Amino acid sequence: MLRKILFLLICCMFLPMMVNAQQYFSPIYSDPQLFLVETKWAYYQTKHVESNTVIHQDDAAKTYFLYFKIDHTYEQYLDGVLKKGSWSIDNKTLNFPFRNINQFTIAIMDNNFLILQYTQANGRGSYQYIFKWVDSKNAPFAKPNYELPEVTISEKHTKKRWWMPWVKDPKPKNDIIGNGIYINIELIGGGYYGGLDAVSKDFITIENDGRLIHEFESEQNGLLVKKKTIPRRELEEFANYFIEQRFFDYKLIYDCETALCQKRKFSKPTPVPLRLSFTYGDRRKVVTIPIWGKDDRNIQYLDYPPAIDKMVDAIQNMAARI
Repeated sequence: MLRKILFLLICCMFLPMMVNAQQYFSPIYSDPQLFLVETKWAYYQTKHVESNTVIHQDDAAKTYFLYFKIDHTYEQYLDGVLKKGSWSIDNKTLNFPFRNINQFTIAIMDNNFLILQYTQANGRGSYQYIFKWVDSKNAPFAKPNYELPEVTISEKHTKKRWWMPWVKDPKPKNDIIGNGIYINIELIGGGYYGGLDAVSKDFITIENDGRLIHEFESEQNGLLVKKKTIPRRELEEFANYFIEQRFFDYKLIYDCETALCQKRKFSKPTPVPLRLSFTYGDRRKVVTIPIWGKDDRNIQYLDYPPAIDKMVDAIQNMAARI
């Protein structure tokens, strides 16, 4: 009887530590590589798992920034110094050098946090390195202007929005003030990687003030940046379409459900995951589609809301309009 009581007391003492050590072992994405591509992060803090103690906090004056690129190279920025290297993922294991450690377990990865866990070989405990998601405009990875073959396009507003034919004309209102709600839209990737002039970057962002920036980089032609302005009224109309289609209720990822789809993921030319981000006020949602649209055999491998195709087409048409 005494032994049973002693055993229960020991369990009560260590159960909170055991629960705390396991609470982060539920990654959201079945294929983390799809989500990690073309994302930027800022180091936040380091925690000792067993004691749930913060042992290191980010120094605001020397923030560490990290950028995982689509070609499986990374860039890291700290105290004015930019370094580059390579990264890879094997299941839930991230191969990437940080703090003299080369391999981490991905404990948590979502639209806000990336948590990497490392367990010491000597059994002295586990540590979690926590990173916060950062917007491209807040990350120091932009190339100098002299490296960018930049094309700037300034356009006047046309009455007919041929790139959004399903939207009805509303009553005119102030384009400068608008509804005052913060809006940001980003489109990354899509298509396939390979061929004679492989595309390594295809990124479109529409800022709150209507600035549209399209960065397109290929092996032969280098990086091309196009800029233009979308009237605030049109941006609000487009944002309303996202809301009407219940974008915030969409899944985070529409992944493969068939063996054929899984096989196509790793066939050449390699599908480039499409990621669509929409921010409205204080709400933000990122939807990932590993294989977007139909391939050259006219096969669509994934089942996702058809409205996403309209959203993507509209963004691409806005960027391509001359």
